[in-house]
Amino acid sequence: MAAGLHISISAEKLLTLGGIDITNSMLTSLIVSGLLIAFAVMVRLQLNDTSNPRGLQNFAEWIIESLHNLVHGITGDLKKTRLFLPFVGTFLLWILLNNWLGLFPGVGTIGIIHEETHAPAVEEHTSIISSVHAATEEHVESVELHAEETDAHAADDSHSEDAAHAAENGHTEEGVHGSFVPILRPGTADLNTTLALAIISVAVTQVFGVSALGLGYFKKFINFSDPIMFFVGILELISEFAKIVSFAFRLFGNIFAGEVLLVVIASLVPVIVPMPFYGLELFVGFIQALVFSLLSLVFYNMATQSHDDH
Repeated sequence: MAAGLHISISAEKLLTLGGIDITNSMLTSLIVSGLLIAFAVMVRLQLNDTSNPRGLQNFAEWIIESLHNLVHGITGDLKKTRLFLPFVGTFLLWILLNNWLGLFPGVGTIGIIHEETHAPAVEEHTSIISSVHAATEEHVESVELHAEETDAHAADDSHSEDAAHAAENGHTEEGVHGSFVPILRPGTADLNTTLALAIISVAVTQVFGVSALGLGYFKKFINFSDPIMFFVGILELISEFAKIVSFAFRLFGNIFAGEVLLVVIASLVPVIVPMPFYGLELFVGFIQALVFSLLSLVFYNMATQSHDDH
């Protein structure tokens, strides 16, 4: 464990595989993906016995039915519901598990310490003694001896100051410094992850729009019929890029802020007091996952409608 608070706005590298840096947020995201895949496989194996559904199958059916009702309540079209459901459901479950996994004990608090060894600084002292008028050989030798004693005292003083400075900053005499890196960190607390999710969501929106309206979908971006529609098209194009920024920073900001809040509260009063804040973060984690999924769903539904129907 590292002493004091550990707050990092960016994900930290754990190791490198094939030239790719694996961060703690990537590891958490892979764990969440593995859990969802394992859950789907287990449910699929139980579907062979449809005459006697058991607990896990009932739980999975409840999740799918709830998501289906949520999506159908916005689209009002069964075909669109079945088309949008896999994307909306995946966003909701994946983001929700990432948000909640960050609240588990040990996430963000159990890690490794990378020791960084710094070579001690070596100061070179150069003395040039020149004498135009040397009286005797004995006098020159006494001057050189005095210079050597002065350098020795200066070196001792410098070593003492370096040792005191190292002690104040947590360094050992050998210059070993430890940096704490948590093994797990919520995937959604990494801006790279939320940005990737935002790009995927907006890209899928364009795919749905083109598949439903064909090339006529791009008329809402490029329209030379009149100056007003041309200006509206520019605004629509800008709004597509604004969606990426909004999606990414909204999710990242809320989850990262909650992570910092819990770290600070736990460091001040580690017993009982943080519990209400954990309940708050459970609620925030669910709301942020729901907001991201619902906004994606609304954009998907709007993209499949002609511009005249908006």
